[in-house]
Order: sequence, then structure tokens, then C-alpha cells
Amino acid sequence: MIFPRPSFSNTQKSTLMDGNHRGQDANPSTSATKFKVRRSSPTLFDKPLFEMAILIDGKKIAADVRTEVRHEVAAWTSDGHTSPYLAVVLVGNNPASASYVRGKIKASQNVGIAGDTLKFDENISEEALLEVIHDLNTSPHVSGILVQLPLPDHLDASRVISALNPNKDVDGLHTVNAGRLAADLQGFVPCTPAGIVELLRRANIDTEGKHAVIIGRSSLVGRPLANLLLRKENNATVTVCHSRTQNLPEICRQADILVAAIGRAHFVTEDMIKSGATIIDVGINRVDDPAHARGYRLTGDVDFDAVSKIAGYITPVPGGVGPMTIAMLLKNTMVAARILN
Repeated sequence: MIFPRPSFSNTQKSTLMDGNHRGQDANPSTSATKFKVRRSSPTLFDKPLFEMAILIDGKKIAADVRTEVRHEVAAWTSDGHTSPYLAVVLVGNNPASASYVRGKIKASQNVGIAGDTLKFDENISEEALLEVIHDLNTSPHVSGILVQLPLPDHLDASRVISALNPNKDVDGLHTVNAGRLAADLQGFVPCTPAGIVELLRRANIDTEGKHAVIIGRSSLVGRPLANLLLRKENNATVTVCHSRTQNLPEICRQADILVAAIGRAHFVTEDMIKSGATIIDVGINRVDDPAHARGYRLTGDVDFDAVSKIAGYITPVPGGVGPMTIAMLLKNTMVAARILN
């Protein structure tokens, strides 16, 4: 869902430009978004004053994707097929991992996808875990397999992921699927990059010929997202930055689309943004905040309050990329069921 930018009459603009009104809300309506005068000197590329970034509502778009998957599952089962089945492998007692898994299973069940969490003690041997993966690979009832990361230190995550059947790897992390993506072939794409591209598409943000800068080169987000944006249906020009990139702010200011995926709260500041750019914030960081009941709040890699005064479009945290990750997992699981059939 895209919230429209407000428009102002000449009288409203004149009132806002009056020195006695600087810093006051420009929109007296019930909208929660505040509009304040930006004092920086405009340049040729600046968007008009008095405008805040348009919010890309990941919750709403993810809900649309889930509804589509629900209808697809219903049509699939009405044709006589069994429901898609997602097996989630959870090792250990990491509270964050357990929470993520509960969310994935609940979302699956809500669209008609069957699923279970296979829980194992944190001391399980690697060989025993690989036997579990083998059984899931060969089961005709299991459509998709997801191994929740991170795994305990004594387990080789790369070896475990490589043991998956690539056609059941609904998280898109197997090297075969990574190779298919790099070679512009069909295969499962990691859910977060797939969700980002879906956000851009449904928000009607054009990627054709645009310069996309990705901060972060992980195999979960940065690398696969770069390959996705390079595909002919997207046709972006892509720059991937990392911890050794020189002149990072200068490179970021060239971006029409800037994706922050480094896991550092408020790393991207307003001086790193080109006016009117699209900002996709992948980060989810806990920041201590005694004012909240939990003692902390979630924030992204982008300084939202400052950057939203300059950007054209921006995703919030939470409620932006996160919901899309689960939505694309459901979509991948439905595809896996068709492949298995």
C-alpha cells in the first residue's frame, strides 16, 4: 500500500514558509505523518520542499501476497492434490529463532499450507541432522524444507544446507539455487531479496536503467538481490558495497534505489541520500529504550526520521521488508509443491 503525498495550495505553502510557522505540522489532518520545512539548500535534483517520503507498506503488500497464495493453495487442493507441506528444522533453544519459526508455521497454516517444526536438541550431531535432512528429501509428502539459521557452532551450516534437495530448498540458500540465480535460470530465490523486488514492483517503482546501491554483500540478501536486480525484467545497474568500500557516502548519494542490509542501527544518514531516492531498509536492530514495556524497540539500518525528509519512498522498520520475507516463503512452498507433483 502506498500512502499518497500531500499537495499544498499556494496559501498553505506561503503559510508554511512564514518564519513563525517553521517546524510546525504542515498537515492538520488525522494523518500520523509530520511534514516540516527542510532547511537545506535545494539543488537541481531536490524534490519539492514540504514533502516527506512516501511510505511503502510492507504489511499491506505482504497481506496481498498471502491472499494470492491462499487462493492458489485452495485451487490446488480442489484439483485433488494434497496440501503443500513445509518442514522447518529448528536446532537448539535460541528464543529469536523459535519466535521466527512460530511465525512461519502460523503464516503457513493461515494460507492452507500444512507444516511442522522439527525440534532437536542443540547437541545433536551433524551426522544425525544430515539423516533427518535425507529423510525429508526423500519423503513424497514434504514439499519444502527450511533449516532455521543460525545453527549451533558445532554444526557446519554450509554442509547442512548443501544436503537439501535443491527443489525443496524454499529458503533458496542451496548452492544450486544460487548458481541458477547467477546464471539467470529458474530456481528458488532467497525470500528477503525476492520480497524486496516484489515490494518495488507492487509499489510501481521503476528499476529499468536505475542505479541500485546495496550496502551489504551477504549470501542471504546482498549477493542474491544484486543478481535479481540485474535480470532483464528489472534491468537495474547495481553496485554492491561492503565494509571495505571506499567513499561509501558518495556512492550512496548516486543511488536511485538504496538498500541497507548491514545490521547496524541508523547507519544510513541523511547526508548519504540523493533527494527523491527509494530507500529499502532490511535491518532489524534492537535498541535499548526504557520507555517501551519490553525495554527496547526495533529500528532499521536507516535513520528513518532524518532520511524520510529527503527520500522519495521508504520502507519502515518494522512493517517493511520483514513481512515480505515470510510471504515469499509461502509462495516458494507452493511452487515446491508443484515441482514435487
